[in-house]
Amino acid sequence: MHTTPHFLSNRPDVQDADVDVMSEVLDAVHLTTAIFGRLELGAPWRLRVPARSFLSFYVMARGSAWLELCDSENTEAIPLSLGDAIILPRGSAHELRDVERSDAIPLDFDYAACPRSCNGQPIVLGGSGPVTSIVTGHFTFATSPRNALLGSLPSAIHLPADAVASPPLGAVVPLLLAESATPGPGSTIALARLADLLLIHALRYWRATKGADSCGLRAIADPAIGNALQLMHARPAEPWTVATLASAVAMSRSAFAARFAELVGESPLQYLTRWRMSIAARLLEEEDLGIATVADRVGYANPVAFTKAFTRMQGIGPGSFRRGKRATAPEREREDRLRVV
Repeated sequence: MHTTPHFLSNRPDVQDADVDVMSEVLDAVHLTTAIFGRLELGAPWRLRVPARSFLSFYVMARGSAWLELCDSENTEAIPLSLGDAIILPRGSAHELRDVERSDAIPLDFDYAACPRSCNGQPIVLGGSGPVTSIVTGHFTFATSPRNALLGSLPSAIHLPADAVASPPLGAVVPLLLAESATPGPGSTIALARLADLLLIHALRYWRATKGADSCGLRAIADPAIGNALQLMHARPAEPWTVATLASAVAMSRSAFAARFAELVGESPLQYLTRWRMSIAARLLEEEDLGIATVADRVGYANPVAFTKAFTRMQGIGPGSFRRGKRATAPEREREDRLRVV
């Protein structure tokens, strides 16, 4: 049985304060990066991409284009120029078309259906006019409960080539384009790591430039709520309550609960439960631990209560979840191998 820590009115200690919440979130959802390759699109061209369960990204290697999201929140096309990048965190359906907004018949573009090359050659589509070159890929998450900090992201994060709010982007994008243009030994890993950096800096850029208008990422930078998140991530098995968390960050219970919900998008205990179930999912998949031990690791003294909470989040019980994950592990490992075309 866990005991309530003493001196909860104090700020988090050094160990708690060292917790990198964003890194933990990305690690818990099992982020996997895949570079699909380079598209060479001759005008007139227009691609129609259906909604998908993963996060797409595009980097402009040559020419210009328009991207239009096919959802009710976005009605304006986003202009893309040389050196720009764009990430679609929600996997929204979208259209990409040439800068002239041609009336070319849309091509239903699907990663799985499009032929791939094993020798680094680009995929060529469109007409015989000026060519636009785009490097594209995607990020996938495992099936653990989606974290509220990621769920708050917009349909699109546009990273202009002159994004002064995040100077590292000015280094990552050219490196990614150069590696894609001349792939060699180790390019698969190099491109995946560069894409990871692109995502991380995109999240920083969004928080710095747009995040003040939305919940989620700005919670990490908030002194009180950021500290509360660090506490929950550093010590998920603690019997946290709204009152003890509020005391730990020197706020009243009501003010803390309201501020947390405003910035994160859900209540403190809802967030804590989702985070605990994310940890539990990882333990079940990667460790040979009994259900009772996993339950204890994430703050549940009663395995039955843990099983009910896990089933509510995942849709299946912890035992079935583990068996399913291990049965599909070999296939998943093959799919997760990073590829470059």
